[in-house]
Amino acid sequence: MAISTVFRRASSTVATLAFRAARSPVSFRSGAVSAERLILGSQLRRGSIGSFSRFSTESAITKRTADENLVSVIESEIECAVAEEAPHDNNICEDKPEGFPFEIIDTPGERSILLKREFEDETIQVEIDSSPFDDENEEEPNDEAEDQEEDNSFKLPMVVSVSKGDDVCLEFGISAYADEIVIDSLSIKPTTQGSENELAYEGPDFNDLDENLQKAFHRYLEIRGIKPTFISFLGAVLANKDSREYLQWLKDVKSFVEK
Repeated sequence: MAISTVFRRASSTVATLAFRAARSPVSFRSGAVSAERLILGSQLRRGSIGSFSRFSTESAITKRTADENLVSVIESEIECAVAEEAPHDNNICEDKPEGFPFEIIDTPGERSILLKREFEDETIQVEIDSSPFDDENEEEPNDEAEDQEEDNSFKLPMVVSVSKGDDVCLEFGISAYADEIVIDSLSIKPTTQGSENELAYEGPDFNDLDENLQKAFHRYLEIRGIKPTFISFLGAVLANKDSREYLQWLKDVKSFVEK
């Protein structure tokens, strides 16, 4: 391109800007500022894109590294959980003590296990929560004798219901120990939710009952299979369930992270 041509174009541009400035100083200043902003904005965008690209790449690397580390730790925990399981744990429900009358219903993923049996004209169900069942307020033992005592004093919270095929049942809230069955509550309840009798009077506090009546209710439960001699076995069943649920939980979390 000839120098004269460039000069003419430059002169023309300057003249045009001078003419516009003469007509509207504000417009000229605004246009100049806008042009300056466009140039600066373009530079900033180019810089921002570069920074964002680097940030995105670094974030992706960090996420991948963190996920891989998490999966590795979960795998180690799974190995430990598998190694700690006793060889007979999977068949523990089959090793019922002599005289144990209940069918054990263990639904994977449920917090509790269910015991069920038919006793003459009655249906008896026992729900046992698989959450931690050690006494919360028990202090740490200081010697071996106390350690042994603690092993035998764990508590299983139970809800025992006795029904006879109608719309109500007798429900007991129980704290079961290896050497004692403690009745915490006793009430008559509807067998279906939403019943009109649901808010009915549930009776006095069990400890306020006559002592002979309390003993009679304990005998009532014992005849139906709620005995201290079965509690250690049920504790082992619950501990086994907790281990299996925890192992499955680890596997589910690992599968999600690896997606």
